[in-house]
Amino acid sequence: MDTELQNKLDKLHDVEIGYKRTLGKGPAAVLAGIGFLMTFFHVYVLLFRAIDPWIFRSIHILFGSALLFALIPGWKKAPRDRIHPVDYIFFACLCISVVYILWNLEDVIFRMGVDPTGWDILFSIIFTVVVLEMVRRTTGWALVITAVVAILYGSFGQYLPGFLTHRGYNISRLFTYIASLDGIMSVPIQASATYVFIFVIFGAFLDASGASMFFVDFAKSVAGGYRGGPGKVSIVSSAMIGTVSGSSVANVVVDGVFNIPMMKASGFQSTVAGAVEAMNSTAGQIVPPVMGTAAFIMAEILGISYAKVCIAAIIPAALYYVAAYFMIDFYAAKNGLKGVPRHELPRFWRLIGEKGYLLIPLILLIICLMVFQMSPFRGVMWATIALVALSWLKKESRLTIGKIWTALSVGPQSAIEIVATCAAAGIIIGVISLTGLGGKFAMIIITYSAGNLLLSLFFTMCITIILGMGLPTTAAYAISASMLTPALIKLGVAPIASHLFVFYFACLSAITPPVAVAAYAAAAIAKARAWNVGWAATMFASAGFIIPFMFAYGKELLLIGGPVAIGMATITSIFGVILLSAAVQGWCIRLGNLSYFERALMLAGSLLLMKPGWVTDVIGVAIVVAIYFWKAIYKKRGSSALAPG
Repeated sequence: MDTELQNKLDKLHDVEIGYKRTLGKGPAAVLAGIGFLMTFFHVYVLLFRAIDPWIFRSIHILFGSALLFALIPGWKKAPRDRIHPVDYIFFACLCISVVYILWNLEDVIFRMGVDPTGWDILFSIIFTVVVLEMVRRTTGWALVITAVVAILYGSFGQYLPGFLTHRGYNISRLFTYIASLDGIMSVPIQASATYVFIFVIFGAFLDASGASMFFVDFAKSVAGGYRGGPGKVSIVSSAMIGTVSGSSVANVVVDGVFNIPMMKASGFQSTVAGAVEAMNSTAGQIVPPVMGTAAFIMAEILGISYAKVCIAAIIPAALYYVAAYFMIDFYAAKNGLKGVPRHELPRFWRLIGEKGYLLIPLILLIICLMVFQMSPFRGVMWATIALVALSWLKKESRLTIGKIWTALSVGPQSAIEIVATCAAAGIIIGVISLTGLGGKFAMIIITYSAGNLLLSLFFTMCITIILGMGLPTTAAYAISASMLTPALIKLGVAPIASHLFVFYFACLSAITPPVAVAAYAAAAIAKARAWNVGWAATMFASAGFIIPFMFAYGKELLLIGGPVAIGMATITSIFGVILLSAAVQGWCIRLGNLSYFERALMLAGSLLLMKPGWVTDVIGVAIVVAIYFWKAIYKKRGSSALAPG
């Protein structure tokens, strides 16, 4: 990797996840011990002895803050080789606040947000300020500013006009409510502590075994040799890595370093290479079974099993990746791009024979979640045990005592951004809940759309993308879902469809200009303009902007309904996204280049096929058949007859 690229990635890293310290052996050993205790605490509570949610969630935040303040300096010129006294002060403040809450827990749970004492107010404010500092260090200012605006709204909203006004809340009630189970320690941090953390540890075991590198080689062997192969490699590897990482930016940085140079070498333009990687890495979060972090929050909000969320997400995710495949394929065909020579790629069966056993833990995880309906924690536990056992089949993947210790002790450091993000999202959710802003947004959407579902969905999409600009997907989804899904549910959209609708656009906000963080990451690697990469990624991911509308109208795409209806909706939608890819790229199989008029007709046909219902399917098929006869028969003959002599 050249110096210029490394500098760009360093700058990106500074913005997205902060600077990270490199400490000496002594402090590093202490942090490893804290990380191991954090892992042990979660395993003990989740597997052997459940404890009060106040205790569990507050200690989860406390562990995360210890690692965060030790590893992430608060400013650029802060020391990188030692912990600054300011970091100790922040951690001590949080410790005191947590100890106070837990020491007086029996009384605090009845006073917070209702009739707090002076000490309750003081420590609630301290707790909130420290959480804001945590998220500032990990994700930057966007979420901090959003949270501060929410707090100001809770304090002074009574002076605002129209639907935004509320009764007003004084500092004592507002901050103690924020610091309760309805705010910082609400659903997002519950999902982080109960589900997400253990998946982070599973990811650490995968990295230690070399499975992540195997995923990249596996993707190369599967798709690398086909037309536009390097772009298709990105589809497979991003889906496999992104579903575990839970971060579109992290996926771009990890996966794009390999895929983007390979795409450029095979003839992809720099802008397109970055766009394809951003598109695929963003979609990694919509792929079951892990689906980043937001899926756990979704299951908690809906009060359904996590497996049901995953099952509902299967067909939409498949449609997205079918569209992505044909977007890349048609682009490659139109521009005469070929795949990577076979002799430069890993051989599939040889790779499966040598390292295929590393896929078994992921398959086992899916079986545990989908077939046996296990809790996510138990499913990951069995998958991790299987990974450790199978890793001993080969020396290079063997998880020795040292590697296991590293996964258990250093792995929790990867969770600090999630802990901070979920805690900060809880501040906003607390204000929304206290002021009733979510219900007001629902009323506004219904009023301004005049009850029209299409307009309501469009307004919801726009608001979600705007709220998601610069925010991690988890925060964007949690905030948007609390405000926007009630309107869709009132208009008759199934609850799970409403939440998945918001979730999709929370993910896609990472590639939507002007603040497209995943596109910025890909642009740094591709050496292209971030603005151009963002718009190109939006174009390539256009199916992702349409699919949520389709399952909002037809729940068959969420596997709800009879098998015949589900089968027909799936088949026609697959053809619909393929035709959408042709319309966007201006090229189609057997038809070649398409004129703008033909692309417009193709787009109309694709949308009709994607919408569930036999009437729209028939019209869509008729349009496509008409285009075929026009392009393949009439137009060719007419051109021949009218050609100049």
